[in-house]
Amino acid sequence: MKKQYVSIFIIILSVSTFLFSCSSKMNKKMGDLHFDNIKINETAHLFSNDEKPACNINIDFTYPDKASDELLKDTLNYYFIQACFGDKYLSQSPKEAVSKYAANYIKEYRSDLEPLYLQDEKEIADGNTIGAWYSYYKNIESSIQFYEKDLLVYRSHYEEYTGGAHGMYFTQFLNIDLGLMRPLTLEDIFIGEYKEPLTNILWSQLMAKQKVKSREALEDMGYCSTGELTPIENFYLDSKGITFYYNVYEITPYAMGPVEISVPYEMIQHWLNNNPVIQELAK
Repeated sequence: MKKQYVSIFIIILSVSTFLFSCSSKMNKKMGDLHFDNIKINETAHLFSNDEKPACNINIDFTYPDKASDELLKDTLNYYFIQACFGDKYLSQSPKEAVSKYAANYIKEYRSDLEPLYLQDEKEIADGNTIGAWYSYYKNIESSIQFYEKDLLVYRSHYEEYTGGAHGMYFTQFLNIDLGLMRPLTLEDIFIGEYKEPLTNILWSQLMAKQKVKSREALEDMGYCSTGELTPIENFYLDSKGITFYYNVYEITPYAMGPVEISVPYEMIQHWLNNNPVIQELAK
């Protein structure tokens, strides 16, 4: 009888260990990634003269500095550098890319504006009256918005002023399938003829968000005055659904700012692809 109790205990312990191991694997984040930030904030005056106008470059770049999979880490850095700084810096390490991007920004600012400034000085007797548009700035900030199991969502935000009435800003997202090691597109998420029904859902969600009952009412508010409301590739995923992010001027005037429209998974279940990442999120 005693041996039977011991055997039962061993079986229970083995099953518990197996279930715990499975649970750990299910909840484990792909790549076991650790992230760091590279920050730089530099101001540079025309002609290196503190009395002249200046540009300011401010960067806060998030990147993976450690991972259980080196290939995954390097791949993510490739996509992150490309998103924030462009193809020109893909061969650089994260620290080199940030440093060289800032240096090139300052170099181009001076080479573009110093000749114009000299011309203005000749035409205007009082140098203090030269336009404030010579003072440029650029901000680049990136962050990990969502990281769970096989999905990582990377957000990058840009602000820039290069003269004119106001600066420009925009935000973009990368939804990276860590198993495939590439960003997901709408074609990875949806199947079939999804565009028209999804467009109708976007209109409905926006009407509910703005508490109006018709598309015409939204249009009267200024929505879709600068572009059509359709599903776009600038979106982000999370545990609740998919959110489409429209930057200024895409569907609204500058004064209205960006527009976010969220769609829960239960509203789009019929058009979801069988991609494991999507199916896991939509459970």
